[in-house]
Amino acid sequence: MELKQGTEMFQILNENGEIVNDQKAPDLSDDELKDIYSWMLRIRTFDGRAIKLNRQGRLGFYAPMAGQEACQIASMAALKKSDMLYPSYRDVGTAMYHGLPMENVFLNSRGQITGMKTPDDVNAYPPQIIIAAHVLHCAGSGWAFRLREEDHVAIAFFGDGATSEGDFHEGLNFAGVYDANSIFFCQNNQYAISVPFHKQTRAETIAQKAVAYGIAGIRVDGNDALAVYQATKDAADRARKGEGPTLIEAVTYRVGPHTMAGDDPGRYRTKEEEEGWTSKKDPLKRLRQYLDSKNLWSDEEEERVKEEVLNEMNEAIKKVEKAPKGTVSELIDDLYAETPAILKKQKDEYLSWKEGK
Repeated sequence: MELKQGTEMFQILNENGEIVNDQKAPDLSDDELKDIYSWMLRIRTFDGRAIKLNRQGRLGFYAPMAGQEACQIASMAALKKSDMLYPSYRDVGTAMYHGLPMENVFLNSRGQITGMKTPDDVNAYPPQIIIAAHVLHCAGSGWAFRLREEDHVAIAFFGDGATSEGDFHEGLNFAGVYDANSIFFCQNNQYAISVPFHKQTRAETIAQKAVAYGIAGIRVDGNDALAVYQATKDAADRARKGEGPTLIEAVTYRVGPHTMAGDDPGRYRTKEEEEGWTSKKDPLKRLRQYLDSKNLWSDEEEERVKEEVLNEMNEAIKKVEKAPKGTVSELIDDLYAETPAILKKQKDEYLSWKEGK
């Protein structure tokens, strides 16, 4: 694949699930293609059920992922389990694909400290709430991999709004200077809460910002799973060969609200815009059409995957709801290896107040 410096859109599958002119499908087996689609379907099903659980008061904070399944799953499918993942709060799909148990996702959403602990065999950090803060961590990990001459890469996922934060610029600049084994994956879903993309930057694209940092940049159709896979695979291959980091801008769309905490997309975007993305550009429909053309998927398999996910979610939420609630003392004790004096004082005051109630 010829690398474009961030202005042209890289696409392999068109909106009808057909290979576009002069493009070649990635070197994926039939089973690998089916696995990517199966996981995208899992995430879409998970998302719908998680929204209902939130509305029932059984989940806390939740940021819907619908519409961004190709970005999250196809990208991670291009990496190795030994690579390090830095997700944001909307990217629990990437974390679950990388090995994070669903139970941890639910615990985290409900404010349980144990939900933030990733298993030892899962190379991922907890979802970052602070916008763009993990871009710096991704740059640092990528630099460490370069210094140790390790065959690993670090990848950070973030939205278009994060590119307006200082941490984004500092992270990319640092990674560029030190040839970090880092991939910066921007899911440009058109809105940072209610702020549209054209109010984030005067630049035509996000990917072209890579030029300023002397790193590779590519703009990819984020609803095209094959293009996302290939772009990420190429970025990882370059990093492993010591050719530096890559900024990927995946152009996609957030179908639901920013979070379930009261956001109403109808106040800042039109129904016509939403339908244009959901009816014509849906990432699942596009990949399903491609699989159908190769006789690789069926309606029976579709229903089986959905049922498996819903059953898994039902068991996970029941288990999580039986877990003991977190405490203020636990929150303070878990923050530092050695608790600072000011926090010890606050904890003592809290315990004294609680005992006096």
